[in-house]
Amino acid sequence: MDYNYRPTVGTPMEELDTPCLILDMDELDNNMDVIAHFYAGQSSKLRGHSKNHKTPAIAHRQIRRGGTIGGVCSAKVAEAEVMVHGGIPSVFITSEVIAPLKIDRLCALAQDAEMLVACDDPKNARDLSWAAAAQGVELGVVIELETGMGRCGVQDAQQGLALARTIQGLPGLAFKGIMSHQTIPVMPDREDRVTEARRVIQGVINLKDTIEADGIPVEIVSTGETWSYDAVGEIPGVTEVQGGSYLIMETSYDYMTEFHHAGKVLTTIVSTPRPGVAVGDAGIKAVGMLRAMPEVDGRPGVTVDSMDPDRTVYKLDAGVELQIGDQLALLPPQQDAMVSRWDRFIGVRNGKVEVVWDIQARGCHN
Repeated sequence: MDYNYRPTVGTPMEELDTPCLILDMDELDNNMDVIAHFYAGQSSKLRGHSKNHKTPAIAHRQIRRGGTIGGVCSAKVAEAEVMVHGGIPSVFITSEVIAPLKIDRLCALAQDAEMLVACDDPKNARDLSWAAAAQGVELGVVIELETGMGRCGVQDAQQGLALARTIQGLPGLAFKGIMSHQTIPVMPDREDRVTEARRVIQGVINLKDTIEADGIPVEIVSTGETWSYDAVGEIPGVTEVQGGSYLIMETSYDYMTEFHHAGKVLTTIVSTPRPGVAVGDAGIKAVGMLRAMPEVDGRPGVTVDSMDPDRTVYKLDAGVELQIGDQLALLPPQQDAMVSRWDRFIGVRNGKVEVVWDIQARGCHN
């Protein structure tokens, strides 16, 4: 969503043209500080996932704040290109890269940054090797282990070991380690999260031990995510954690109360057609509805009743009133889908615009 709207620094929030995507800078800094403080005492560090914010300026701020590996994850080659061209020195593409054109683009990035890529197939490893050798670069290859997502990854330790042996013998490639990704139902209790994290990641540690027993060093063990950032960070052998959602936040992670909602869609009430009902100027195109309806930030008694592409209908509890021109902020149920709809973040602090950041990897699907 873009019509070249870029407010100047110092613009009051009430004067912003809506709908627009705002970042509460206090909450963003809080989320970065939680990570920085936690990983300050850990041997593992965070490798923030850039697919959540898609913005090199935010990645640099995240790295400077502390607690990170000094690089980021990306889901796609196109996202990685934005991060490398934006000056990020180490990028790990956590999806397998198969198409010859995409492999060539990946190798080109290795001229300017450390490039790591997930792999779960010997033929893919050979294709990566051929392209890397042809371009005279080295790619770091990380074997993905399937740990419950039902998607990519080798299925067991022996398959992983065989692939590690293959990668070891290929020119242009450096076997770096292993990775996994997993999800769980909502688990507000930290003890439950720790137990589940240790259970699913034990397979990753077993694969590490199997490969190292064969005499192959495992430099990187990359796993975890927002729900397990604290549990995985304390598991011996894990070197980096792929947290992403914590930074902007979404309603599905509300049980992680140490993190605060930073990314919100600011919207204006444009109609109050009857008692108990108000209509706002932001709809599905602005917020997304991948998992559930968005929630209204800090307005008790105001809930989302329905949405169409360009409008949201709000239900008001008895005694609650909204006026035409009132502003609301919507919290996304799934932030990736929301962020990818916008061209820029408008960072606000103390009710005024502090910074405007272009979302340079918006729409980078390839």
